[in-house]
Amino acid sequence: MSFDKEKALALMNGVVKDTLMETLNIEFIDAGEDFLTAKMPVDSRVYQPMGILHGGATVALAETVGSAASRMIVRDGSIIKGIEINANHLKSVSTGNVYATAKVIHQGRTTHLWEIRVVNDQGQLISICKLTNIVLPKKNP
Repeated sequence: MSFDKEKALALMNGVVKDTLMETLNIEFIDAGEDFLTAKMPVDSRVYQPMGILHGGATVALAETVGSAASRMIVRDGSIIKGIEINANHLKSVSTGNVYATAKVIHQGRTTHLWEIRVVNDQGQLISICKLTNIVLPKKNP
């Protein structure tokens, strides 16, 4: 089965209404068989008191793209939940956009490990995160 980028992006962007992703204006913008990228604007909605991107907003972006990436590769209706995330913030940003790209490190039957690199408009590394997701069987109605 071949990968359909447009279908994957439509699916991921189709589930953001009434979620934190909508509040933070996170949009999925690129996808491939082994990665997913999302964009988030940096403005007052995501500032910390010093007028720069809040680390928590960065982590929310990272977990969003990493969890969605697991959803993209697990197509059987399983439940995907993030169970651990860590982040190193390397550079601050106060304007523009940040882009998070998740690439799989480990794709097991019940766990996925993702590396998420967050960069600014100039491609400079802002944060690097690792996310572990658990893949649970879908609940029967």
